[in-house]
Amino acid sequence: MPRKRMLSILATIGVAAAGFAAAILPMSASNAAEACVAAYNNSAVYTGGQRASHSGRNWTAKWWTQGETPSTGGSGVWADNGACGGGTGGGGGGTTCTHPNWVAGQFYATGAIVRYTNGQYYQATHDNPGYDPVISTWYWSPYTCTGTGGGGGGGNTSGFPVSEAQFNQMFPNRIAFYSYAGLIDAVKKYPAFTTTGSDTVKKQEAAAFLANINHESGGLVYVEEINQANWPLYCDRSQSYGCPAGQSAYHGRGPIQLSWNFNYKAAGDALGIDLLNNPDRVKNESSVAYQTAVWYWMTQRGPGTMTPHDAIVNGRGFGETIRSINGSLECNGGNPAQVQSRVDAYNRFTAILGVTPGGNLYC
Repeated sequence: MPRKRMLSILATIGVAAAGFAAAILPMSASNAAEACVAAYNNSAVYTGGQRASHSGRNWTAKWWTQGETPSTGGSGVWADNGACGGGTGGGGGGTTCTHPNWVAGQFYATGAIVRYTNGQYYQATHDNPGYDPVISTWYWSPYTCTGTGGGGGGGNTSGFPVSEAQFNQMFPNRIAFYSYAGLIDAVKKYPAFTTTGSDTVKKQEAAAFLANINHESGGLVYVEEINQANWPLYCDRSQSYGCPAGQSAYHGRGPIQLSWNFNYKAAGDALGIDLLNNPDRVKNESSVAYQTAVWYWMTQRGPGTMTPHDAIVNGRGFGETIRSINGSLECNGGNPAQVQSRVDAYNRFTAILGVTPGGNLYC
């Protein structure tokens, strides 16, 4: 079934800070000597009123922010709460903890570790769409923070063969929405993703996946289709469930540019997320956006003959992944410039990972 149009119809996302602003209370004299809260995590999302420590000082976010190191400069998003010392909150006992702050409505996979608004840490015992850790005790359990990394984005425990430094090298212009932490959280949904075969094959698959989403999203810059005139075109009314979110609700979103109501339905069913009724979750939640891309990669053959995952692990080459994503629109002479763009990115990414690109690069 058709999945998407090409990059020329992508659109930028406006990750609005509006609605996240919160009043920051004046710092009292006693705050200067308070313990350091959880250390700032460059991959975490902080909303108004959430706190982090950095360079021996505590800071409070005034509104939504990600990837902006606490300081008195920059956009002015951070309020300086003064010097801090001693142990970190949440049972850290003096350790430096970098687990991200909990965000309501954000998907968390089993094992994710977050810092709740009360300063305590919790670990997800089941996949959940951002349930409150204090209320939803079936999905979360208390966690004693004993170091850096872990679960919800502090470190890579997924086996994904690309480090955060390599990821940043590949995507120097990416927007904050496309975080490394969001990607690592998403890949846990499909354990076979980039973990099948030899180390060479694993790295080739990672490079192939990232090269294709690089092309689809303009280097992890675009989240929605640019040409809004095309938005009403992706509602297939012949489906029994129709288009409950609206005629124009199923346009391309995310790093793979998921499109059409039937793809939102299929992806949501597979991931345990109601994307048919809530398609905007793909543009609002980093992990969900990445999950749709991994879902397509692992389960859909699109206009090709096999899934992109099978193309790499079965030695069919990078070119076959292009066929699975855009088929005749690009392959067999359909658009050689677009194919070359993907191949160029793949060659660059395999070089960063120190692995050969293999054969059959074109389709």
